[in-house]
Amino acid sequence: MQLFQSYTFTWWQIGIFKLALLSIGVAIGAYWNEFFIGYLIALIVIAVITSAYIAYISLKQTDRNS
Repeated sequence: MQLFQSYTFTWWQIGIFKLALLSIGVAIGAYWNEFFIGYLIALIVIAVITSAYIAYISLKQTDRNS
């Protein structure tokens, strides 16, 4: 069994996947809010860095394709 494989999804399937992850994140954050409050700054930093990386990679691929 190969753990990491390449998959192809449509834009709406990715939208459903993102909605599922968002819902899970909100549910966990609402249920365990006292636990995560101590890690809020670290979580925000991780979110900003990873979002910037994804935006950079996306823009880099867009520039190469045009």
